[in-house]
Amino acid sequence: MNAELHYEISNFLYHEAYLLDHRQYKEWLDLLSEDLVYQMPIRVTSDNKDASNLVYEMKHFEETKKSLTTRVNRLYTTSAWVDNPATRQRHFVSNISVAPGSRPEEYRVRSYFLFKRSRASDIETEQLFGEREDVLRKENGEWKIASRTIYPDQAVLSVMNLGMFL
Repeated sequence: MNAELHYEISNFLYHEAYLLDHRQYKEWLDLLSEDLVYQMPIRVTSDNKDASNLVYEMKHFEETKKSLTTRVNRLYTTSAWVDNPATRQRHFVSNISVAPGSRPEEYRVRSYFLFKRSRASDIETEQLFGEREDVLRKENGEWKIASRTIYPDQAVLSVMNLGMFL
């Protein structure tokens, strides 16, 4: 993969993190393709060191752009009480690697993530971390996320809810 493409895709992911951290969710939706698949399989603790400990048949969530749009629109209503006061959050993205996708205009992008969140005056902070596997594609000259699979490193998630976008 050439350095220019890696730089462009890295900047796209950093821009996405900025939008999420600054609660610009409607702008974030513009980064998603219409056929998006957004999912997080469940990780379990297994005794077998060599076996996969991801359970693809069970997921914390499996969403589409339509369901994410519904979630985002709800955040702009008074019924989003869990987000009032608004949480302070940071999305850290690193270890980005890019490989050709299954179609000429697509790329498989792996990255590590660390999500930190604090709420109100709580001393405790919440965090999630792991790896993401994206399929990015150019649509009308702009990068779009065609799919995102989020692999949490934690078998037991240490967050109060999954109201965030990762």
